[in-house]
Amino acid sequence: MSVNLTPNAIPAIVSGDMNSKPLVQVLDIKLIPNSKQQERYRILLSDAVSSQHAMLATQLNDRVQTGRVKKGSVVQLIDYICSPIQNRKIVVVLNMETIIPDCEIIGNPKTFVESDLPTQGALPNNNLENSFKSNNVHLPAQNTNCNMQNFRPTVKPSYQLPPLPVYKSHGAIVKNEAPAHIIPIAALNPYQGRWAIKARVTAKGGLRRYNNARGDGKVFSFDLLDSDGGEIRVTCFNAVVDRFYDAIEIGRVYLISKGSLKPAQKNFNHLKNEWEILLDLASTVELCPDEDGSIPRQQFSFRHISDIANVDNNSILDVIGVVTFVNPSVPILRKNGMETRRRNLNIKDCSGRSVELTLWGEFCNREGQKLQEMVNAGFFPILAIKAGKVNDFTGKSIGTISSTQLFINPDFSEARSLRDWFDRGGKDSASVSISKDIIPGVPKNDVRKTVSQIKNEGLGRSDKPDWITVRARISFIKTDTFCYPACPLLIGDRQCNKKVTRSDNTRWQCDRCNQEFEECDYRYLLQAQILDPTGIAWVTAFQESGEDILGYSAKELYMLKYEQQDDEKFGGIIKSRLFNQFVLRLKIKEELYGDEQRVKITVVKADKADYASETAMLSKKFLREGVTAASATSGTIIEAVNAAAVKPVTNFSFMDALT
Repeated sequence: MSVNLTPNAIPAIVSGDMNSKPLVQVLDIKLIPNSKQQERYRILLSDAVSSQHAMLATQLNDRVQTGRVKKGSVVQLIDYICSPIQNRKIVVVLNMETIIPDCEIIGNPKTFVESDLPTQGALPNNNLENSFKSNNVHLPAQNTNCNMQNFRPTVKPSYQLPPLPVYKSHGAIVKNEAPAHIIPIAALNPYQGRWAIKARVTAKGGLRRYNNARGDGKVFSFDLLDSDGGEIRVTCFNAVVDRFYDAIEIGRVYLISKGSLKPAQKNFNHLKNEWEILLDLASTVELCPDEDGSIPRQQFSFRHISDIANVDNNSILDVIGVVTFVNPSVPILRKNGMETRRRNLNIKDCSGRSVELTLWGEFCNREGQKLQEMVNAGFFPILAIKAGKVNDFTGKSIGTISSTQLFINPDFSEARSLRDWFDRGGKDSASVSISKDIIPGVPKNDVRKTVSQIKNEGLGRSDKPDWITVRARISFIKTDTFCYPACPLLIGDRQCNKKVTRSDNTRWQCDRCNQEFEECDYRYLLQAQILDPTGIAWVTAFQESGEDILGYSAKELYMLKYEQQDDEKFGGIIKSRLFNQFVLRLKIKEELYGDEQRVKITVVKADKADYASETAMLSKKFLREGVTAASATSGTIIEAVNAAAVKPVTNFSFMDALT
């Protein structure tokens, strides 16, 4: 019994034959050191006479790691390429099947030298198909699992290569003159000399301009999806932008070739591909007007809103939900001095959670305005977000980026299921916000405490901050440094907010942005004292919570105090806020001040006490605790609660009711 390796397989592969699917043996496997990307393996292949090194595509790494391919294995090469790199021929194996896992070395192979090729070029295919006559090696008895006679490969490739074109009356084909084969996006790698992909454009970024040490430039990118579900980003610079920017349309299918591959920049590229394509002036992009619909229009990987609470900051993900309310669009000044717009809205899903979505730029006027009109009309649309960016500032939220896409009331199964849930009762179901309490209701991780418990329980002294809610009164507000001049420029999708200084009598300067501007913003840095029946504590309130407490923007009060110098009106506003009762959402964390550790209490949200809501909350609490807890109070608490609901102006305290 013997095993027949494909004769002359190595010379044929090096010559460019990609259709023979030869049977070869693995002589050696080595892990490439200092690989900057994924692990890569180099293997030595043999046809029993010649041997040639080859690279394994990363999707085949598990074959080596699980032992399915090892030294001595006989394999059939299904998909492979051979490309010239720096005057050397590099073979890359894209797909293969193990025929015999373990076998002794067949023949006496020697390292193949390209000069050994016949002068007429590659060996003809019939040489490979019909010459199973030599290199027969008898195997020892212990390798009876290798017993085969006149083996003919039968494994089919994962995708079919089109037949090579027939050239007539053109003489010999010049190198790289024949059209490239269409291959899946997943099979792309930088070792390929020539390739073509057929894919649909699923996203197109805007035209961006930049300036660096090499001068001014412009860039845009677009994302591709093929029929096998592979995705990859394509980037164009400068003159290439002029050639392809107007030609690329979202939703159209193109045949793309003659680009180069480079490692994907994962800080900006969220696609599940370790490579991205860089087009140049020699690249070709051809529209396929008669595409058959085999390529999907979009590919989603939706996450429940409840899962987003545990997702890392700056992650890119897909989410779908029902829009429950939309805020008006507001102007924001970018870092480059240009103005953009921002609009916040809220979405919920059947996981019982809701999240804030921030729209930037054109999204505000386009989809944002349409969503606001629909919600104002009493219709709550389904919104699918493709490639939203997670932000973890005071809870989790999602923001749009240049590659984000929004789909209003899309027609696919997830949207239909969500609409059915919402119409059948989801509209009235309570949802907990994982964001910064942008809607009335139960805040995230609502833990009720008293002021004295902050110190008594050592809150804020662990590695992570503590989040609690207290009901307290504002007893004192510092007015000498209640706000600061802040940078209004936008960094990415967030305002800079760093403190600025005067560069002259008319302009402000931000050291962080290294820019000057005539108008600055003013933001709260409010130091206040809060008290309840159990104790007193100092807290810090920043912009949003400062506005919740004082009822005015920081800029309005700054102008009143320092520009108009109306101390009487300013003092009246401050006094009117003292001893009002608030429900305060607090973040407590120990921080280092000089050489001393201090617990810092920050007001994240401040709502005026709503006695009806407080009554309902406390009633539910005692209902949850059961009959025993309720009967132990002998009705005192319920009577006190009812009294507070009837006469909310009285000096009623829930702590008094509990004692």
